[in-house]
Amino acid sequence: MTDQWDRTVDVLVAGSGAAGLTAAIAAADAGLEVLVAESTARWGGTTSVSGGGLWMPANPLMLRDGVADSTEEALRYINEVVAEAGPASSPERRKAYVQTAPEVVAFLGRKGVRWRRSPDYPDYYPDRPGGKVGRAIEAAPFDTKLLGDFYDSARSKESGIPLPLMTDDVWLLSRAWSTPSGFVRGTRFVFRSIGHFAAGRRPAGIGGALAASLMHIVRGQQTPVWLSAPVTDLVTEDGDVVGAVIEKDGRKLRIRARRAVVLAAGGFARNTEWRRKHHGIPGYSSAPEGDLGTAIEAGTRAGAALALMDDAWWGASLLGPDGKTSFLVSERSFPFSIIIDANGERFTNESASYIDVGHAMLEHDVPGPMWMVSDVRHSRRYLNSALMGQAGKWIRAGLLIEAPTLEELAAEIGVDPARLGAAVQRFNGFARTGVDADFGRGRTVYDNYYGDPRVKPNPNLGPLEKGPFRAVRVHPGDLGTKGGLLTDEHARVLREDGTAIGGLYAAGNTTASVMGRTYPGPGSTIGPAVVFGYRAARHAAAH
Repeated sequence: MTDQWDRTVDVLVAGSGAAGLTAAIAAADAGLEVLVAESTARWGGTTSVSGGGLWMPANPLMLRDGVADSTEEALRYINEVVAEAGPASSPERRKAYVQTAPEVVAFLGRKGVRWRRSPDYPDYYPDRPGGKVGRAIEAAPFDTKLLGDFYDSARSKESGIPLPLMTDDVWLLSRAWSTPSGFVRGTRFVFRSIGHFAAGRRPAGIGGALAASLMHIVRGQQTPVWLSAPVTDLVTEDGDVVGAVIEKDGRKLRIRARRAVVLAAGGFARNTEWRRKHHGIPGYSSAPEGDLGTAIEAGTRAGAALALMDDAWWGASLLGPDGKTSFLVSERSFPFSIIIDANGERFTNESASYIDVGHAMLEHDVPGPMWMVSDVRHSRRYLNSALMGQAGKWIRAGLLIEAPTLEELAAEIGVDPARLGAAVQRFNGFARTGVDADFGRGRTVYDNYYGDPRVKPNPNLGPLEKGPFRAVRVHPGDLGTKGGLLTDEHARVLREDGTAIGGLYAAGNTTASVMGRTYPGPGSTIGPAVVFGYRAARHAAAH
């Protein structure tokens, strides 16, 4: 019976990443009683282990810095880049996103998030109409001591970096010992870290800073957060959602939600069965272990439609000796390296947006392993975060191959030496002219962002000439899945016939992305998560 409840609130939020916490903050700010239920023992979701950036066009920080942007330009850019992507990226949802982004940045700023802008980070297709540099923002490093003992259960404490690292540090720190600008940023980062520790702070950076900043607001609003409390089912009445079933402490609790249930519990990146069914691979994901699709499954039982289930936030990744996945960003873009297939040939622009590289890997029809091949300058000059201090371990596990010549390297990885030699010779020619005639690597500002400005004439195209040479196997990994519940511009969950399920909202990777099958700019995952979490709460409060 629907009148038998263990607890009643106005809004029940499933998930404690950026989408869920933003929904909780906005709902509580509207005077509603809120409960946050996190399925795992650690709060923060994928946000905590991410770069923490948000792609927020025309945001107040841009206006403050005198950088021209508008919702019209952003909408034009999204329409150009995303193109036709089905109802998940409807014109209404795109418009709602770009119009709400400045509003939610200002709102969360008033609530206490200390925003910082990444002024040098370009959109991923900056040459397309409406493209810009500097639309990404992030939370400033956060002193986790402000959360007291509650921070002990943060995902970022377990998996994050306990340093005041910021998104706009990363591109320079990865070449801190090889370029003057990298050295300067490295020095600043060291002194920034010393300053935090000397002041007695316990800093969290990037994604951990964002999650902690939002959780600090939630705690200040006295909103309860339940851990190890997955939402396993939704309770419906006359087709509307009126509550949910939560498993907690070995019991199934029925929670009534007078206004709304907001599903923001991530995607299904760690659900191997679903990954094989929808993607054809077991999944090589950087998402946390709790990303099992339970909220999506609960939504479908309540009548929700699904979209984009065959897609993810793809990118070339490494699978380490410990079985953990490491996402490649700057490493594949730096000069003196290429990515090859099992025939020893290049097949994509290695410096392109990571989702484009991931799609290229999945769509490439040459069976067998793919490798990132580099010469000695790549490993000596640039940081590879996955291999840092562990190269020997990777070599012993057979995951990193070294050889004095390309011919010997080819033999070690099972590639035809003649084909690899020809591919490298052709690439080296491009490096000398500065123009990649095959795939256009190094053509855009985004490509160059992760390049080496000392390498001329193209910062992404250093030749592979000096041994020893290395090869590390790359996989089509991801930051999380892209498909899920179909929602409208208010974040209401929709049925197959396009009608909204009363009382049910969703945001973040639980939903099919407004970005369709692409990735317009840095923070295109967390940006919409925050925007639609906010819109869900506002709509529920008003209705």
